[in-house]
Amino acid sequence: MRILLIDCDSLRPDHLGCYGYHRATSPTIDALADAGRRFTNYYAADVPCLPSRTGLFSSRFGIHTGAVNHGGINADVRPRGARRGFNTQGDEFRTWPTVLRQAGHHTTLISPFPQRHGTWHTVDGFDEWIDTGGNGSERAEIVAPHAEAWLGEHAVEDDWYLHVNFWDPHTPYDTPANYGNPFADEPAPDWPDEETIREQYDSYGPHSAHEPHAWGAGRDLERTPDEIASRADFVRWIDGYDVGIRYLDDHLAGLLDILDREGVREETLIIVSGDHGENQGELNVYGDHQTADDKTCRIPLIVSGPEVESGVDDDFHYQVDLAPTMTELVGGTIPAGWDGVSFADSVRDGRSTGRPFLVLSQGAWACQRAVRWDDWLLIRTYHDGLKDFDPVELYNLAADPHEAENLARAKPDLVYEGLGKLDGWVSQRLIEAATDKAGGNPDAPRGVTDPLWEVIREGGPYHARADAQLPEYVDRLRETDREEHAAKLETHRGLVPQDIEGYLDGADIW
Repeated sequence: MRILLIDCDSLRPDHLGCYGYHRATSPTIDALADAGRRFTNYYAADVPCLPSRTGLFSSRFGIHTGAVNHGGINADVRPRGARRGFNTQGDEFRTWPTVLRQAGHHTTLISPFPQRHGTWHTVDGFDEWIDTGGNGSERAEIVAPHAEAWLGEHAVEDDWYLHVNFWDPHTPYDTPANYGNPFADEPAPDWPDEETIREQYDSYGPHSAHEPHAWGAGRDLERTPDEIASRADFVRWIDGYDVGIRYLDDHLAGLLDILDREGVREETLIIVSGDHGENQGELNVYGDHQTADDKTCRIPLIVSGPEVESGVDDDFHYQVDLAPTMTELVGGTIPAGWDGVSFADSVRDGRSTGRPFLVLSQGAWACQRAVRWDDWLLIRTYHDGLKDFDPVELYNLAADPHEAENLARAKPDLVYEGLGKLDGWVSQRLIEAATDKAGGNPDAPRGVTDPLWEVIREGGPYHARADAQLPEYVDRLRETDREEHAAKLETHRGLVPQDIEGYLDGADIW
């Protein structure tokens, strides 16, 4: 089987036409979705970038690998321990690319990601790695020629897997100026409105409306303003994001043209997905991926090609489930040490194969876990990443897709239901770690320790450690008349009080 996987950094599904977006950001992707299978509730279990792609290639949860952060001891996969052999190609934790190689596929990665994040485990199992050289800043006109050259040389060969990493939807939204703005005359999304933006502007946090470029420094960029203080600012900002998606989509069309020219398009399984989504005002985060919420964790998945049942799958699936799914489709052997569960029956026959609920994790910009079930999203925050979060937040995503109304105090029964699911899930994963089940490994150093607690012990998530970022940011808050927020941050330093019962009863836990 020929497999082309297009990995789009920071791509949220609801900004694609095939997921209902009103702007024509993605005609090429939309055509693939029309002919293939589109997954609407597909989530990265661990975000952002490093934890997500670790999960993709290892098919293991971050609570088992330990890789949940962007720095410190939890930016690396825990060693295998005493069971580590001469190499790792035959053990139960071997990577998805390794399994594809063992099934007879030639595997190639076109991406700067291993260098950008020091994630050398993500090249494990690839026959070729082509570093596009920009450390994640390269645009599609840099990435696409590498993929075009590879396809021009190898497309007609049998049994290959080509993984191509595009970055254009990632900030700083620097699509070439001469590309223009295809959406200049089209309305932007209705949300957030002026009132919401004003409330967010008066609040705080890295990548908030007041500081969309992190801790306050402007970037002097054409497509993104230095602050989002009005609807006009937001429109300019979201245009930059949408233009990046369209620019990527145009270059994807060029890759598909090569498959057509070589006569192998109909024989190639094409997958479009991403590492995480992108908040665009949700939870007062703009242009970043700092939470365990729906907008950061939900990602697109479109599968198109031979023997794919066209249609829509609305079931819950993890990104870690893709590896066993593709392994089953190519006739490979699924390792015993994977957490992922195959949904190949959905791809081939349209049968329901989803999970009852999902648990999501963020460890690089905050320390959070969330539960996604029915229409509900419950977020529990342990370290807020110096942002304005309550210990528990509950959102009805069907009625409130932008997570604007926290219903936790109004619906305590649902909060406790979600907390029960969360606690049960964590306990099951730690039992697996202690008893050598699924993706757990008791031989690994710290193998039965929850990595989120290690992140907190180190001082918090890598990008928002109070010792490093807080002094300068507190000064900025006071300079911009936000003394109340400065005092709060100086007092709790990111650690959120965990008096859930008191919070739900209306107590001032701060």
